Formats: sequence, structure tokens, C-alpha cells
Amino acid sequence: MNIILLGAPFSGKGTLARKIVQDFGLVQISTGDLFRENIKNGTDVGLLAKTYIDKGQLVPDSVTVEMLSKRIAQKDCKKGVILDGFPRTIAQAEALSKIAKIDAVIELDVPFDEIRRRALGRRTCTGCGEIYNTATYDKTTCEKCGSPLFQRDDDNLETVNSRLEVYTKQTAPLIDFYAEQLFVVKGQDSPDATYKPVKDFLKGRI
Repeated sequence: MNIILLGAPFSGKGTLARKIVQDFGLVQISTGDLFRENIKNGTDVGLLAKTYIDKGQLVPDSVTVEMLSKRIAQKDCKKGVILDGFPRTIAQAEALSKIAKIDAVIELDVPFDEIRRRALGRRTCTGCGEIYNTATYDKTTCEKCGSPLFQRDDDNLETVNSRLEVYTKQTAPLIDFYAEQLFVVKGQDSPDATYKPVKDFLKGRI
């Protein structure tokens, strides 16, 4: 079963994906991770992507889709994949449809005011990269490794508003594009509360 996770930045797509992977054995695919892996391994498509990245240019959709196609064809993806962060546009969705059948699209619906609150409260561990939020964790050091926490430079209101504007213009139209496969879940509650209806939805389908 191939699933797309839709949702604005900070809506909790990564957390939801990890829970689905743990319970259902699907493979989570992030295009950012794909880029890094292919560049590190020196694959043809990775080296091609690097030529664009080094120039500060966007990697063409055709290159990204080629990477995805090769990854989805691998043996560990036989049961299905979770796409997190792709597609971001209608054009990407159309390109994706030529290499993979999408069985479900899960949209995390979170009010933008909650998105802003989460973004401004996010703290990241300098050691292991674990992410916390001041709303639920008030310490200044990591619970896992003890390293100091810091606030990323891009976790500010101006950047968050800009990302939300881009999401509204470019990615939100995918909600209508995938209307027939769409499952909407309210994402402003705790991760466990958000995941419960998703787990119920996926039971018997995977």
C-alpha cells in the first residue's frame, strides 16, 4: 500500500510516518534523505542532482521522480511506502502517477495558529538531533543524550509564515487533486490521539 502524507510544515507528518512504519512495516521515503543518499553513494542520478544543488538551483521534478522510481522498486518497498514531503505540487503528483499507484492520501489538518505555536516552541538537540517543544518539555538539555537544546534560525515567525504561504499556494491544491483517496485527520491533538483514527483507517487495508 502506497501512502502520501499531506500537511503544512510542523503538522506532524514525520511523527505520524514513524508510527505507521512501526505498526504496519511500510517504508518511509523522504526526498531529502533520497538526495543525500544518492549523492553520498555517487549514483548517476545523485551526481546529476548535485549539479543543480551546487548551483543553488531546484532539482528538476524528473530527477526526483527517477530517484523515487528506483527506490520504490527495491525489495524492502514491496509491502508499500509512505511518501513524506513529495509530491508538493500538482505537476509532481502527475509525474508520480506514472511510476507508482497511490492507494491513500492522509491529510493532517492543523490550524495555522497551532502551526506557528509549534514552530516557535521547537527546540533541537545539538548532540543527537532529537526534537522537543517547549509546550511539552521545559528543560534546556536533551532527555536522551544530555546535550544542550537550541532553536534553529529558521524557526521564527517570518520564515514560518513564508512556508505556510508557499504551502497554501503550491501544495494545498493536492487536497482536491487526491479527493477520491483522501483521509483527513485532525492533527492538533497529541501524537497518539492523532494517530488512532489513522491506525483504525489502515487496519485491514495493509
